[in-house]
Amino acid sequence: QVQFVESGGGLVQPGGSLRLSCVTSGFVFINYGMSWYRQAPGKERELVARVNTVGNRKTYADSVKGRFIMTRDNGKKTAYLEMNNLQPEDTAKYYCNLFDPARVTNTAATWGQGTQVIVSS
Repeated sequence: QVQFVESGGGLVQPGGSLRLSCVTSGFVFINYGMSWYRQAPGKERELVARVNTVGNRKTYADSVKGRFIMTRDNGKKTAYLEMNNLQPEDTAKYYCNLFDPARVTNTAATWGQGTQVIVSS
């Protein structure tokens, strides 16, 4: 079945950096775009970044543009999110999912456990 395993989160000071990884299985990775989402306590899950199937077209939320970089390795079926100049408002649990515009939610029904990012001094 479709699975996403996120890792790489942690506690970092403002201005610091982290690199998140998302290992996938259960679907043909190269056939789908990939997305990163985040959810802060008490807030709805929001789309952070998206990359197309071959990795040459990317979109970012305005709040992370210029600071976050999303990439993918089709050979490893893995997506990455490099996060730089982290700020306290980036504190959230981060999730990845496939991008399928044919689905109402644009995502698979399955979600991983996410990886927690805390930005604090």
